[in-house]
Amino acid sequence: MATIFNANTTEGLVITPDTSGEMVFQSNGTQILKVDSANGALTVPAGTTAQRPVTPSVGMMRYNTTESEYEAYDGSEWQIVSTSSYPYTAEILMVAGGGGGGYNAGGGGGAGGYIASTQPVNVNTAYTITIGAGGSAVTSTSGTSGSSSSAFGSTASGGGGGGLKNLAGLSGGSGGGGGHTTGGAGAGTAGQGNSGGVGGDGAYGQRGGGGGGKGAAGAAGNTLSVGGVGSQWLNGTYYAGGGGGGAWNNATVSSGGNGGGGNGGTSGATPTAGSTNTGGGGGAGGIGNHQAANGGSGIVIIRYLGSQRGSGGTVTSSGGYTYHTFTSSGTYTG
Repeated sequence: MATIFNANTTEGLVITPDTSGEMVFQSNGTQILKVDSANGALTVPAGTTAQRPVTPSVGMMRYNTTESEYEAYDGSEWQIVSTSSYPYTAEILMVAGGGGGGYNAGGGGGAGGYIASTQPVNVNTAYTITIGAGGSAVTSTSGTSGSSSSAFGSTASGGGGGGLKNLAGLSGGSGGGGGHTTGGAGAGTAGQGNSGGVGGDGAYGQRGGGGGGKGAAGAAGNTLSVGGVGSQWLNGTYYAGGGGGGAWNNATVSSGGNGGGGNGGTSGATPTAGSTNTGGGGGAGGIGNHQAANGGSGIVIIRYLGSQRGSGGTVTSSGGYTYHTFTSSGTYTG
């Protein structure tokens, strides 16, 4: 039996000790407060709005069963004390746009910068979400870099464009591959991606290097010049794969990295673009098919445990989490 503090008007204050760890305050046989020291809990008085005290005092607190909220009296009115107003924690994925592939057996486009983080979210606060576009492919020079994505005060850098023949790939979130005949590799941004591969004239033919990905650097042109693999986020999907390098002859296609990277082209195969909303780098063009391919656009995903609390983006739920997915720029409100 719990310890009972009984405020019965006929009995006065009665304390009945025991070893249960509970102390129950009663008035005329009705529980008004319980302290459970064993489990670290306090049960406050509960009742409907109509059952509020007639002459409340400052600091009174109770659970309002009509509103399903805790409330406290501030001296003039009852104020809701809601846990839903507290900041909460969200896991954020932010990927920038991938770089475009290089022209004429050029380097593959580097993947967009990839940032995974955990952030506090303030209730009723608007956060601007910017989604970077993929870099465009060109017919006469190196590929262009992708655009940055930003959210919650952080920025992911766009992927570097792939290099033209003899030219280095551009630096970015992940670096673009160098053009064939020893074009240098573009550098990646620390924490966001890896470098591209250098171009070469190796056993696999005259190839540009593969674009870098979040998970690995792009392969060199004197190998098969595949794009660097991306990284798998909490939802099980890979993002930020590098684009494959372009080949001079009708050789084996250099595949893009897992995570949306586009395949490189050859004299007989058309390169493919980085996948939309993955930040994948674009495949480079091959000789006889000079046109390279565009990089893929970026993405921002916000997820938190439990039911929906914020607004913005496309809202889904899975595995006990709520997801807000932004495939274009917008606003997330906590």
